[in-house]
Amino acid sequence: MARATTKADLMTSANQQFVKMWELIDSMSEEQQATPFAVEMTTSGKETHWRRDKNLRDVLVHLYEWHNLLLNWVQANSNGVPKPFLPEPYNWRTYPALNVEFWKKHQNTSLEEAKENLKASHNAVMALIENYSNDELFAKGSLPWTGTSTLGAYCVSVTASHYDWAMKKIKKHIKYLK
Repeated sequence: MARATTKADLMTSANQQFVKMWELIDSMSEEQQATPFAVEMTTSGKETHWRRDKNLRDVLVHLYEWHNLLLNWVQANSNGVPKPFLPEPYNWRTYPALNVEFWKKHQNTSLEEAKENLKASHNAVMALIENYSNDELFAKGSLPWTGTSTLGAYCVSVTASHYDWAMKKIKKHIKYLK
């Protein structure tokens, strides 16, 4: 599916990819879902997430935390409190370290809790998107606090695009289980 450029496409793609991701997860037994990722997965790419994520729970909490980044950023800026998308001291060059902090934060989170949190945060993000017009989401400059991007682009990144990323990891996990 092409990257969404309208509110309708964003709502559709985010929900469709979310459903596809859960169908993939639900196709696995509870044992498979709880099985740590194969060691081979940690070397399958040069991006840091291949070494960081050790299991399905790690992938799900990553998605959940990025939902929260979006939700907190929008809430603050909508209420007139200027806030960057990434919390201090992180920026777009150092955000992999933020992802490691999220990973550390959730090492005692259960898989079931991760699933519940992610479903709730997805619903919260979809409700947030629903509250904005197409122009507010995709017209550059309509929300000054989004900088040179659009709110819709951030929403696409933390929903449909991120769900695609997660599905690639989950499919690779399933492949190594066989």
